[in-house]
Amino acid sequence: MNAKKKLDLVIWGATGFTGQLVCEYIARSYDSKDLNWTIAGRNEEKLLKLKNRLNINNPILIGNSNDKPSLEKICGKTKVICSTVGPYAIHGTELIHACVKMKTNYCDISGETQWIRKIIDTFHEKAKNQKIKIVNSCGFDSIPSDMGVYFCQSNYYKENGEYANAINMRVAGTKGGFSGGTYNSLTNVIHEASVNKSVRKTLNNPYGLNPINEQSGPDKKDLRSVIYDKEAKSWIAPFVMAGINTKIVRRSNALFNYKYGKSFLYSEAELVGDSFLGKIIGYLSLIPILMVIQKKGSIIKRIVDLFVPKAGQGPSKKQRENGFFNLKFYFNNNRKKYLAKVTGDMDPGYGSTSKMLAECAVCLALDDTLNKNYGVITPSVAFEENIIQRLENNAGLKFSMNEI
Repeated sequence: MNAKKKLDLVIWGATGFTGQLVCEYIARSYDSKDLNWTIAGRNEEKLLKLKNRLNINNPILIGNSNDKPSLEKICGKTKVICSTVGPYAIHGTELIHACVKMKTNYCDISGETQWIRKIIDTFHEKAKNQKIKIVNSCGFDSIPSDMGVYFCQSNYYKENGEYANAINMRVAGTKGGFSGGTYNSLTNVIHEASVNKSVRKTLNNPYGLNPINEQSGPDKKDLRSVIYDKEAKSWIAPFVMAGINTKIVRRSNALFNYKYGKSFLYSEAELVGDSFLGKIIGYLSLIPILMVIQKKGSIIKRIVDLFVPKAGQGPSKKQRENGFFNLKFYFNNNRKKYLAKVTGDMDPGYGSTSKMLAECAVCLALDDTLNKNYGVITPSVAFEENIIQRLENNAGLKFSMNEI
């Protein structure tokens, strides 16, 4: 870490819906003596209100996502930038550029596959040379998936002296609201895919986030129908976040020099029940997905736009606190079968995501035992065991594994 920088951490986009949740979590979880942090954004009035409400000691920082000098000035003051400003494809690139130039570590909650591909191609080698970590997808997409696989493989290796050659993640349950920011990001991904062939190619390739010349392997496209899963003894349906999560997991394997093996298989889907009713529920679950992914300007899209939250809106405190997620990971060898679980105690998209992102940011800022993996990297490659301990101790996540 750069000892000359006065601040440990800056939350960029602090007054947005997710940004405020991150700030509230940090303010109640970390003493200012242990973590020297502040908030940044473009609206001085809103930032001052938040600063006063949370009793933040340091001055606020003002910048704009398209103003290079202001971003470089902010990055020059801190060891870590934590960004909640999306869609990242629109608002995020210049901040990454500033982080690389000023040798500032970075984390976000982007699930925008096409933008992450762009950031990898543009900044991975530069970030490696600067010895900084640029870590995308530090929320529900894709911490539980990426760290879940890392947890499974680490424990499997301890017990068997080898890594599992296949892991299947199944969403056993989630409860939580939907936000305008997430919807806007998804809408932008769909729009870019509709007008850009290279974006479509990245989205359709299971290995679309792997290093160049390593973008092929045994995994097929993510599930697009309803089928019966004998391993889980349930009907399964497509999981809306599988598109980004599975690519992050495969990139992790590549960046770990394929320690899980080049033939490693990974899939994600949603459990919908073992009866005929479960099959029906599975097909019904496709309807909202199909409605959301319609092209911009279509009649269906315009109708959906009327009912989703606007940017800056999200689930209520009660909805967040009453939410949860429960993910199951199935894997085996010829002798034993295993089931691992990753659970969260709040709604996945906001309550849990804000805590996961905050802990990743603090981990980057304070953990002196972090590995020396640099570049545009995934959560498991950046943090390994360090973040699992933080998530379990502080953020309401639980990781468990049993033989079945």
